[in-house]
Amino acid sequence: MLVQSLAILVLAGFVGFVVISKVPNTLHTPLMSGTNAIHGIVLLGALIVLGQGAEGVLNKVLLVIAITFGTINVVGGFLVTDRMLGMFKEKPGAKAQQGTSNGERR
Repeated sequence: MLVQSLAILVLAGFVGFVVISKVPNTLHTPLMSGTNAIHGIVLLGALIVLGQGAEGVLNKVLLVIAITFGTINVVGGFLVTDRMLGMFKEKPGAKAQQGTSNGERR
């Protein structure tokens, strides 16, 4: 069971590296913010396992750590996405300045 789990982990890491290396540089940030948001699955799984009554102090501590890091990752993913989308919004005075600068060129 341990060998199979390690094999799956190594193969998943290899596939992830190959997939990410083929993504253009301009799409790295949206891809990473999206995958951080998807990390909510870990958060949901940890909450379900904790709710079903995990046994042992070590299991409960690991679940709390997983919930903490999962929450940080999800919130960070949404913050990065929001900041990125804000970069594409038009600023209120930008259109007026663009019209003025176009008038100066003539």
